[in-house]
Amino acid sequence: MFILRDILLPLQDHFSETTLGRERASLFVYTILSIIVPFTSSMTSNLWRCLDTLFGFEIKNKRFYTFMASPTLPWAGLWQTIWGLIPSPETDGRILVGLDDSIITKVGKKIFGCEAIFDHAAKSNQSKYPWAQNIVSVGLLKQVKGRWACLFLDFRFYLPLKIECWKAGSIIISESFLFNSIHVCMELT
Repeated sequence: MFILRDILLPLQDHFSETTLGRERASLFVYTILSIIVPFTSSMTSNLWRCLDTLFGFEIKNKRFYTFMASPTLPWAGLWQTIWGLIPSPETDGRILVGLDDSIITKVGKKIFGCEAIFDHAAKSNQSKYPWAQNIVSVGLLKQVKGRWACLFLDFRFYLPLKIECWKAGSIIISESFLFNSIHVCMELT
């Protein structure tokens, strides 16, 4: 267990040197450890219990949920460090990248990133266009002990731009959408 903690120590460098920053850095690393340890499923409430039960990290429920939902976590630097911690990201001399989309249905009118999104995996009794957030994740595909694994490296809200039509039958996609898709992949290199 201590080997895992020592591997994750470089992630703490991205947090500020204040008392609160050091606390958040430690909490971040132990949260990652509680995801890795097969204690229970990685739902947020179970992670909070795991921090207390396995690691003795006493934190109030509200404080933990506020930390998990914090918009100020230094994700850009953390993803770069995680990428650097991978000893050999190549498979047969190539880097294999996978994309995955997740649709998270919501209730409410003023929720960031929500719109009627086409659900390509909807079952027959589900709405094809739920009111939801669509998150696209990019991950490194790697064989680990003969099985494929995906290490997620970044994610973005998918916010489709309105498609412009010049005339019937001709559809163009705005260049800014294409640039944003390429920009996510370029940040990982």
